[in-house]
Amino acid sequence: MSEMQTTRRGRPGYDQQGILAVAVAAFIEHGYDATSIGMLAERLGLSKSAIYHHFGSKDEILDRALDAALSGLEAVVDAPLPAEAGSPDAGAGSPDAGASGASAADAVARLEHVLRGAVHVLVDQLPAVTLLLRVRGNTDVERRALTRRRAFDRRITALVAEAQAEGSLRSDIDAAVVARLTFGMINSIVEWYRPGGREGADRLADDVVAIALDGLRRR
Repeated sequence: MSEMQTTRRGRPGYDQQGILAVAVAAFIEHGYDATSIGMLAERLGLSKSAIYHHFGSKDEILDRALDAALSGLEAVVDAPLPAEAGSPDAGAGSPDAGASGASAADAVARLEHVLRGAVHVLVDQLPAVTLLLRVRGNTDVERRALTRRRAFDRRITALVAEAQAEGSLRSDIDAAVVARLTFGMINSIVEWYRPGGREGADRLADDVVAIALDGLRRR
């Protein structure tokens, strides 16, 4: 369970999760640098010391929020395909089977799995992912988050390249460009998606896969 989902109770009337949610909303609205602990205290109707009871610093609040988004995305890439999760010999029978437990022939299926999972993370962790997409590397916390995000991007690019090499996806478009364009589309969801609307996470994931992969599959 991520830190954004963990409830740590302290003094009566509020908890760590509640403070975190209000802080993330303020960071998104005003920017991290422009948001002070005093501003958060005013929004929450608490004293500064009450906030420090839960978090040692403003940087810690930011770190918790960004970690929630990044851990969710990283877990999607690490997770096996549903059919593989209960299979004792997943990945067997192919000399190209890798540490992921899936063979190279499954690259496009794993890519689809990651795209669907990323949409679900975005919907489930909408404020945290929105904040992640706004950071610019102005602090050590932000720079560490950007380093993790770049590592995630490289894993997606490698997965696209693997699917191209196996012949499942067209190879006339650079794998890095495919990864950036595809996740550019996914990331844009934060700008217009509102919970409770006509489309839930499953339908959004279907739409993303249809637009991203149908145009890339070899025919």
